[in-house]
Amino acid sequence: MARRFRGEIVQKVDGKGRVSIPAPFRRVLEEGDPDWTDGLRPELILVYGGQSQKYIEGYSVRAMDDIEEAIESMPYGDDRSAMEMNYSTKSLQINIDDTGRIILNPVIVEKLSLNGEVVFAGTVKTFQIWRPDVYKIYSEQREASLAERGVGFDLRQVLNKPIGI
Repeated sequence: MARRFRGEIVQKVDGKGRVSIPAPFRRVLEEGDPDWTDGLRPELILVYGGQSQKYIEGYSVRAMDDIEEAIESMPYGDDRSAMEMNYSTKSLQINIDDTGRIILNPVIVEKLSLNGEVVFAGTVKTFQIWRPDVYKIYSEQREASLAERGVGFDLRQVLNKPIGI
């Protein structure tokens, strides 16, 4: 089974925009880069999207290949153009350096209004990079939404596939 992005990890961002990718996330990125071998630096794709997107989404090379193949199969039109804009135009393909860091370029630093820290949030096949205060609000809103479903609600029941526990 493939590795997945899991957890919430707070990381420091230095004055040059450098931030360490959490070690468990680096393992997923290595596995998801078909050109990676021991001693090479894995690639990843950061999608910063439009103004309404309050986070940066990180993809392994393979995960982005899946998205791009799906886009290429779409008929030409507004939806395809929007997908191309979001996932190709408003994205960056970068390498992790030898110390496990990436450099968040000025577009990303400005978009998130970064001030020294970020939260890496695992979302199974991708990960998100948030400004901590914005992530806290988002997380609290998710919790409140789930609480509205009532005491005893089991989130696993929304899965389309039965799971054995």
